[in-house]
Amino acid sequence: MKIDTKLTRLLGIKYPIIQGGMVWTSGADLASAVSNAGGLGVLGAGSMYPEQLREAIINCKAKTTFPFGVNIPLMYPDIEEHITTVIEHKVPVVITSAGNPNLFTKRLRSHGIKVLHVVSSLKFALKAEQAEVNGIIAEGFEAGGHNGREENTTLVLLQLLYRHPFKIPIVAAGGIATGSAMLACFHMGASGVQMGSRFLMTKESTAHQNFKDLVKSLGEGDTILSLKELAPVRLIKNEFYASVLELYQKGASTEELRSLLGRGRAKKGIYEGDLVEGELEIGQISALLDDIVSVETLMTTFLKEYELATQKKNF
Repeated sequence: MKIDTKLTRLLGIKYPIIQGGMVWTSGADLASAVSNAGGLGVLGAGSMYPEQLREAIINCKAKTTFPFGVNIPLMYPDIEEHITTVIEHKVPVVITSAGNPNLFTKRLRSHGIKVLHVVSSLKFALKAEQAEVNGIIAEGFEAGGHNGREENTTLVLLQLLYRHPFKIPIVAAGGIATGSAMLACFHMGASGVQMGSRFLMTKESTAHQNFKDLVKSLGEGDTILSLKELAPVRLIKNEFYASVLELYQKGASTEELRSLLGRGRAKKGIYEGDLVEGELEIGQISALLDDIVSVETLMTTFLKEYELATQKKNF
């Protein structure tokens, strides 16, 4: 089975499924496995030093002959080195986020790189289109990690975008983990989906086993969008979050929140497995994630769910 959409034609992939480029999780093993399974695997450059990104790209090319991408947060301090690296190594796709898409889109496209930009609102989607990106990833606040301040849900965001005649592909992201959810997104104008949390819970992701085991136990309401004064991020309600909440209750300043956050908390939690002091980023859909499987198994199950959903008529 092949699913033909604007996104698959743009990226040259078999299925309209993008793996989110998550920090401390999305290395060459995960990205190459997703690409080999017919989706678009993505390296998470936000937690990589420039030399680590180069190594990851080289490793990914050795593990797959299919297209893959690199996610680059535009607020990254060594952004110029990352941009130079993806151009030098002819990475097929770059996904930009957390910044102005005008900064590098034209330069990347001039080297034949497809550029998708992550947005959290209609306003930013229109700006991304004006910047001449190749596609837009519309991410609702259900998603894990950093989110928009608007708190648009994926459902609302897709409807807002659907009313405008975007000619470039729209990719739905945030709260998606099943084939039926992808079908629903298609009906709302999307031509593909991006999943982060679902791919974090695979054997190939580099998230710590402690973190994965914790995610398996999460239920509804166990994550929350917080730290909007710094950069909105969806977190698991652990001891670190309790410390954040305590500061809020005391009317803490932005500087006090920044001091508590410090540096390296996401690495401590996601990569090193410190479930107490770590910043544990995961999406709301974690309430549905109770197993850790291979990427191949995930993709097979997801596509079967999609096929079954296309045959159901529950309305």
